[in-house]
Amino acid sequence: MRIGQQVSRFTWPGSPASIGPTFASIARWSEAAGSESLWVMDHFWQIAQIGPPEEEMLEAYTTLGFAAGVTSRLELGAMVTAATVRNPALLVKTVTTLDVLSGGRAWLGIGAAWFEEENRGYGLDFPTTAERFVRLEDTLRLAKQMWAGDDSPFEGEGFTAPRPLNVPQPVRTPPILIGGVGERKTLRFVAKYADATNIFDGGPEFVAQKLGVLREHCDAEGRDYDSIRKTVLTRISLSERSGEKVPSGEEAMSVDQALDKVGALAAVGVDTAIIGMGNDTDEAAYELLGQLVEHAASI
Repeated sequence: MRIGQQVSRFTWPGSPASIGPTFASIARWSEAAGSESLWVMDHFWQIAQIGPPEEEMLEAYTTLGFAAGVTSRLELGAMVTAATVRNPALLVKTVTTLDVLSGGRAWLGIGAAWFEEENRGYGLDFPTTAERFVRLEDTLRLAKQMWAGDDSPFEGEGFTAPRPLNVPQPVRTPPILIGGVGERKTLRFVAKYADATNIFDGGPEFVAQKLGVLREHCDAEGRDYDSIRKTVLTRISLSERSGEKVPSGEEAMSVDQALDKVGALAAVGVDTAIIGMGNDTDEAAYELLGQLVEHAASI
């Protein structure tokens, strides 16, 4: 079991001046603890599951570029990019740029988008569900083409690009992770296009059921199910004092409790836990994160 970290909240004392230094510390601490990856949300407003829309939120790819500059090993991605927000060719160019400047550490995390109010607030179109999935599939197809060095005209179902030139090419072709649990389209797109799936932590039985659907889509597509990384986005706040309240209001876990949690996910086929920490600004938590990373590696 591999461990990554997601940062989904930037509401810290002394903002906005404190945001850059605090986030830089989180990235460095996470890397030193042995985290495999660091992820941020692709939102312009805070989401209701975490806080009010007026909370501080940063643009994802600028933030990932900043993280690349203060780390040397962490893999970097958006959990997950809204396919509707950016021109697909420009998105592929953006991820390529992150990969080049980070020395081959970028991921394309992507999904069909869901936060309509945020889009409307920014004056962005928010297409129908069917149209959003058309844009998602067009983007996935175009990414494959551009990262193959093919600048011939692209004709998608809803998007065209007369010459999607992508120079320089990435240092490493960015792996594609699709986030979401939709059984008819999202998981089918994982089987057809992606290197990884991300499922939110609805508990081991929920995750197992979704992975079973993914396996069926892999069989239908002729795809090797085992070639796809299975990641779960979950919440784990680590503390020496199990049960204490952390700044987010969540209860902290011991390392042993966290190992039980990720072990239950591993038992149903998950190979990577990407954790959000409600005390991610507490440097002491990263010593415990290092222990979790070390012990989880043997699960």
